[in-house]
Amino acid sequence: MKILKVSIIILIFLVGAASLILYGFYEANNKEKKVLTDADRKNIPGSFIKLSKGITHYELNGPENGEVVILVHGFSVPYYIWDGTYEYLVNKGYRVLRYDTYGRGYSDRPDVTYNKELYNHQLLELISGLKLQGKINLAGVSFGGAIITNFTCTHPDVVNKVILIDPAYQNDNPNAPRLFTIYNEAVNSEKRAKGQATDFKYPKQHLDWEKRYLPQMRFKGFRKALISTMYDYNEQGRESNTCLNAQNKQVLLIWGKDDQTVPFRFSDSIRSVLKVDFFPVTDAGHLPFLEKPDSVNAKIAAFLKG
Repeated sequence: MKILKVSIIILIFLVGAASLILYGFYEANNKEKKVLTDADRKNIPGSFIKLSKGITHYELNGPENGEVVILVHGFSVPYYIWDGTYEYLVNKGYRVLRYDTYGRGYSDRPDVTYNKELYNHQLLELISGLKLQGKINLAGVSFGGAIITNFTCTHPDVVNKVILIDPAYQNDNPNAPRLFTIYNEAVNSEKRAKGQATDFKYPKQHLDWEKRYLPQMRFKGFRKALISTMYDYNEQGRESNTCLNAQNKQVLLIWGKDDQTVPFRFSDSIRSVLKVDFFPVTDAGHLPFLEKPDSVNAKIAAFLKG
């Protein structure tokens, strides 16, 4: 009996010690220390609008009577990902909007489920709240491609043309329990930040990419937004693209031929069910509009004008 009691005490001690170690490791690596406030946004470029689920950070420029183009970023890199294309289209006379989706950049991180309805509603409220006129042209990169595909299927009367750049095709929910993924994201936050450079074929040409990514990670709710999106968005590529095809929209599909994030072969899967103007980009990875801006931006402008 004494041996059993001693064993139980040792087991409790070991579990407690392991828990303290895991918690200490979590705290040491957890970057989310602050709640995002108006004070944090005070010196941030861009504008802010209050929507039903929280404040959205955006930038809108170009002539008020210009044809509207909305640029939607990917899974976790905020709207600065569009820097070159945004400026290019504004200079071409378009009225261009880019924004941070909930949970990213300097938009709020509401404590909600990050599913299709949330992203669709944020975009629809932006269009309404900013009083954007006429039918909207949508461009989405990576996960942003999934957002605009599903938005167009839900609100086809709002949309004119669709531009998909290396779009996310299939969201395979993590096999691990959500709690494990939450912990893993916290203790591997450096890996998440450094990993963004792998979207480029030539990451050494974009040495500031990690530095630009890090500030958003300081604010509570960023990790939860990413994880909820992983588990709750439930993207089905073939189904979504079949739906988009039924809307009879003009669609431009751009893809970096050396994409390692969403491999180039998925372009065949999309084109098997969706009629597109296909523009493969040689010598570019997941972000061809950043690695080959001259040819990609020119193609986007020609597509919008045509």
